[in-house]
Amino acid sequence: MPMFLTDEQVMLADTARPFLADTAPVAHRRALRDADDERGYAPDLWRRFAEMGFTGIVADEADGGLGLGHVEAGIVLEEIGRNLTPSPFLSTAVGAVTALKGASEPLRRRHLPPILAGESIAAIAIDEAARHRPRHIGLRAERSGNGFRLSGTKRFVPFGHVADLLIVAARTSGAPDDADGITLFAVPGDAATASPRRLADASLAAQLDFADVPVDGDALIGEVDGGRGPLDALLSVLRTGAASEMLGLANGAADMTMAYLRDRKQFGQAIGSFQALQHRAAHLYCELEVARAAVLKAQQLLDQGAEAADRAATVAKGMVGFASLLAVQEGVQMHGGIGMTDEYDIGFYMKRQRVLAELYGDSDFHADRLARLSGY
Repeated sequence: MPMFLTDEQVMLADTARPFLADTAPVAHRRALRDADDERGYAPDLWRRFAEMGFTGIVADEADGGLGLGHVEAGIVLEEIGRNLTPSPFLSTAVGAVTALKGASEPLRRRHLPPILAGESIAAIAIDEAARHRPRHIGLRAERSGNGFRLSGTKRFVPFGHVADLLIVAARTSGAPDDADGITLFAVPGDAATASPRRLADASLAAQLDFADVPVDGDALIGEVDGGRGPLDALLSVLRTGAASEMLGLANGAADMTMAYLRDRKQFGQAIGSFQALQHRAAHLYCELEVARAAVLKAQQLLDQGAEAADRAATVAKGMVGFASLLAVQEGVQMHGGIGMTDEYDIGFYMKRQRVLAELYGDSDFHADRLARLSGY
């Protein structure tokens, strides 16, 4: 496929960009932080997402969605990242909707309509330790009558404390580090005891404790013990989505920095005219363009259902992690001392980058994973 957007995708970008810039710019995140908002997002804005049709981008038309793909979802995520908009879009409209495609029709009928209407949000509960290690799943799902009982803890779950739906990866057989024996469940949000934590960027992620929680058998997504493949596929989607948001963040930070270089004057001229800074800006631009190509390739392969999508998602998440780190570091440094103050928004980009970099694996995790996939 060509490595550029179609006319229809450009139209979507032209719609999403002003919508996010007008309704949820960086000032929106700042306001939620300053108010010590306990939800971590604005429900009214989430309903606006639904009115725009964003919540149904990857949902099938048969389920009431738009039947589009991950390229289109990435367009919205990029604008979310550019504006640092606190939104459950990735976990709900991308992650949960993707997971529910493998669920039974009654389960989809129960959960998809409120998501598409902007009345419900979802959280993805996978990790159980301080770092992203999806091969380790220790939360137990033990048979109980016609259903199961869940016992264990999930950590670093964005929007887990306010979610109406939890997509939970649980172990139905084997040891915590076994590849097989994983099952996915769609669990009500109030099934777990949630303990929210403030992260570096003032967003919230929850620790979810399941204490012998009963779950009906119809909460299964897919087959018992057959969840490793669907979980890996879901992770590819989430990693690509996080990379898309991080790419938008990096470009937003770069745009802010370039504007500062044009406006800030020293010795009677704009500092952007200094050759040393021009070289650094050109280097950043090149890194961001390479990262953009990696993200678009991963999105396209996901939409094709290609086997190579898993590897491409790992490449995209790792490359954007490095490129976005460069963007925020250069941004803070080129702003000078004022870049370290809360008065300027560039610091918000650095903090958000740090959280997104860890979400679903940082660059080091993905470099190691790519090496292992390549036989090293």
